Amino acid sequence: MAESRQVNVEGETGGLPRISPFLLRLFYLYCRRYIRRHLHALRIAKGEIFPEDTGPLVIYLNHPSWWDPLICLALARRFYPKRSHYAPIDAGELNRYRFFKKLGFFGIEAGTFRGAARFLKTAELILKSPEGTLWLTPEGEFRDPRQRPSRLAPGLGHLACRMETGMLLPLALEFPFWEERNPEALAAVGEAIDAARFRGIAAGRATELLGEALEKVQDRLARLARERSPENFKIVLGGSAGVGGVYDLWRRIRSTTTGETFRTEHGKGGR
Repeated sequence: MAESRQVNVEGETGGLPRISPFLLRLFYLYCRRYIRRHLHALRIAKGEIFPEDTGPLVIYLNHPSWWDPLICLALARRFYPKRSHYAPIDAGELNRYRFFKKLGFFGIEAGTFRGAARFLKTAELILKSPEGTLWLTPEGEFRDPRQRPSRLAPGLGHLACRMETGMLLPLALEFPFWEERNPEALAAVGEAIDAARFRGIAAGRATELLGEALEKVQDRLARLARERSPENFKIVLGGSAGVGGVYDLWRRIRSTTTGETFRTEHGKGGR
């Protein structure tokens, strides 16, 4: 999902798709415009960073909305522009939208033994490269970001136990409405977990530990979201602001007649 070098294993059984840098960049430009048009801003909590020089990396996140893949693409381009990014997708959907293969998506048959085996084999191929990055939504379905406990698919724990090196990074997303017509896209990054931590433990226990780490960062993001303070975040992408229609037209006229500066933001915090 980010323009970069990639693991060249196309042609192997269960191999990776060839990412097209051109199509990926074109799709990102479309997504960036779409985000800016329909969201007030994409923000990430201050004081949190995506770790560098981790080697292979698994970024796993909660799954609150349809927006998640677009937000992940924007984050990938901002924080990991030189890494190779991949993500699983339902095999049926991939057959309908084959160009997704050129963007780093690979198909799996969810809920089947064959699909689980395919996922683990492809994930291991991705993570053979020090630049390999795998994005996962292990909840498997849309869930409210504040619903507890987390329910992560067991495949994540199995993958963690099979990783020879690298890190696993929990990422939380929320899309609350604050002061503007459009919602905010909020992100927070948890503490990166060394894959070595999962050696010698059961896959089920690994899934539990990863779920606890994700819940921790989700709880932190929920607190920040409830505070409704833009000062707690830094902007990754600015979006649209203002209420629109007659309301904003009247505000513009009033600003012109009073000599005040017109601000598109409705809320006092602005962007």
